Amino acid sequence: MGNSPQNLLPGDRTVVLRGGGTGNDNGGRGQGWGTRWGAHSEPRCPVAALLAPHAHPLLRSFPRQPAKTLWYDRPRYVYLEFCVEDSRDVQVVIEDQRLVFSCKNADGVEFYNEIDLYARVNSKDSREKRSDRSITCFMRKWKEKVAWPRITKENIKPAWLSVDFDNWRDWEGDEEVERAMVEQYAELLEKVTDKGSPPAMDDLDVRRAMKAGTPREAARCTGSAHRRDGAPWGSPPSAAGAVRSPRARYPRGARGNKPVACTSLPGQHLITAIADQMFGFKTTSWELGRQRSFIELDTPSMTAEQVEALERSVNEKIRERVPVRVRELAVDDPEIETVRSRGLPDDHAGPVRVVDIEGIDSNMCCGTHVSNLSDLQVIKLLGTEKGKKNKTNLVFLAGNRVLKSIEQSHSTEKALTSLLKNGPGEHVEAVKRLQSSVKLLQKNNLNLLRDLAVLIARDFKSKPVPSQLFVLHRKEGDSEFMNIIANEIGTEETLLFLTVGDEKEAGLFLLAGPVEAVENLGPRVAELLGGKGAGKRGRFQGKATKMSRRGEVQALLQEFLSHRSPEA
Repeated sequence: MGNSPQNLLPGDRTVVLRGGGTGNDNGGRGQGWGTRWGAHSEPRCPVAALLAPHAHPLLRSFPRQPAKTLWYDRPRYVYLEFCVEDSRDVQVVIEDQRLVFSCKNADGVEFYNEIDLYARVNSKDSREKRSDRSITCFMRKWKEKVAWPRITKENIKPAWLSVDFDNWRDWEGDEEVERAMVEQYAELLEKVTDKGSPPAMDDLDVRRAMKAGTPREAARCTGSAHRRDGAPWGSPPSAAGAVRSPRARYPRGARGNKPVACTSLPGQHLITAIADQMFGFKTTSWELGRQRSFIELDTPSMTAEQVEALERSVNEKIRERVPVRVRELAVDDPEIETVRSRGLPDDHAGPVRVVDIEGIDSNMCCGTHVSNLSDLQVIKLLGTEKGKKNKTNLVFLAGNRVLKSIEQSHSTEKALTSLLKNGPGEHVEAVKRLQSSVKLLQKNNLNLLRDLAVLIARDFKSKPVPSQLFVLHRKEGDSEFMNIIANEIGTEETLLFLTVGDEKEAGLFLLAGPVEAVENLGPRVAELLGGKGAGKRGRFQGKATKMSRRGEVQALLQEFLSHRSPEA
């Protein structure tokens, strides 16, 4: 590959990110970055710019190595994260079928990655962002809503490429969530600077459900083995680069700060193991959601005492700082028989990944884990819900989510204290009193409406010469209000058009009067009001969406009566 102008392909883009330097380097780490498109005054091949010897004179003395890379798939985007801390001289080339990445770290080591992509991307609608922790690329798919089973064109598994299980999810049919995730993740990246710790990525969506079924399905859901292509069961099909390192990947803050671990998955492992040991409750399914997580237990119910005892036990293990280790066993290793799993598929090949919680649990899993239970901080069991097929869902929070829940609860408590004018211990009783008052007011209001309907009808009937048409609209009324008026007035000789609700938009209507007139006019009234209705025995009522056209209905009824008057 040369650096001559003819090597520049249409639509190729070179993005140059400068950060981590001094002097005129835009004042700080990770702040300055610019974009250089293929059409500039001195055209050159964007890929060749990364490979030319003179492009990196300071790095020629260091061996070049690939950066650890994580990826995950979404309906409209594919995400790549190059995990290089304190990077500088960052260069990213995004082509329609390929991505090339190059940078140095703080020690002057050069990193270089080149990926032939699984499918075509829109290079002009793709983005990149550098932080102190990594460089993230958002690549827009050329064919949206088409799942990528892997990131590489060839079905290979480079050692430096892994699936980002923290952010992987089954997105099919979830386009609205994907759009929100793109915006949320972009906002998170914008906030990452050297002035403080970045937001914890603990609450990004991680959903994995284990479904009972065949051994293949069980292994796929628990991540209990690797397929013939080397990817672990439980990962997306043919996922190049499954996370198999014994060390969990954590989002890091400023240098020297303690890592923020993804706690929901190891929390699930711990709860599952202790629930089985204490009560014999087997886990049949689980989900790690955005707001809260749950474990489906094979029991019709759990008592409050059992939930309390389970919560106390799992938090004791966290305080005891029990180590967590990840290891790989050969498929014929006798020790596999002692590992909790649902069995391996018939066509399994390769090593089996096992997560050990010392003295508590040994389980096949391909997910991200902490190195010590103390990293979980705390687990809170929120209670139980009725599950499917006579099972119980145990709802829980782990780690930072417990703190967030407490913060939200405290904010709600403060707001209620201000509104109810009493202390937190009296909130429930205060709300009960308010509910009772509202019910009483609603009952009194209904009685007043009934009395008002009777008075309106009597007032109409008391006139010396009652009109042939009675029209009334009341915003606060309901169907019963209209029918009381119709019953009191009588419909043998008078045509009634009654409406309740919003004066311009939606509401209810009732047309009552002589049977023949109502049968003729009812459907036409509903059509004018943009609604639907039905009726019998001289009454036609329904819902309307265009109450602003009540005047047109009244004109229709008057015209109808004017044609009948001569006959009378």
